[in-house]
Amino acid sequence: MRLSKMDLSSLIAIAHSDGHLQLLLDRGEEIELLEIPAPVQAFEGLVELNEIVAEPVVFPEYEEPIALLPVSSSMAASIAYDSHEQTLQVEFKNGAVYEYFGVDEETWEDFYSADSIGSFYNDYIKGQFDCERID
Repeated sequence: MRLSKMDLSSLIAIAHSDGHLQLLLDRGEEIELLEIPAPVQAFEGLVELNEIVAEPVVFPEYEEPIALLPVSSSMAASIAYDSHEQTLQVEFKNGAVYEYFGVDEETWEDFYSADSIGSFYNDYIKGQFDCERID
């Protein structure tokens, strides 16, 4: 048996068609499709090898920030709402950002459309919901 060290780091994907092994290679500035004559067993062997040696790809969790909407208020610079999580964010004029939990959509809609953001905040948000500073 003869062993050969291999570096397949530029190999992006493989396929087999019409008696040819097709290799998609990353060449830095360009992607190259290389076709070489090979039986389907070569393709199947490479797929099996990949299943044995490849570590599963784990992508880091990414939480997309809630889009802050600017408001006309002497108290708040912007506010945001995530209906899925039922969270409200308030960015105050001093730069502090607080997140409020368990805020229903009706409260958000009333808050966003209130004549006075500050008055609505003081009457219906402040002290009514669990919150934390997130900035």
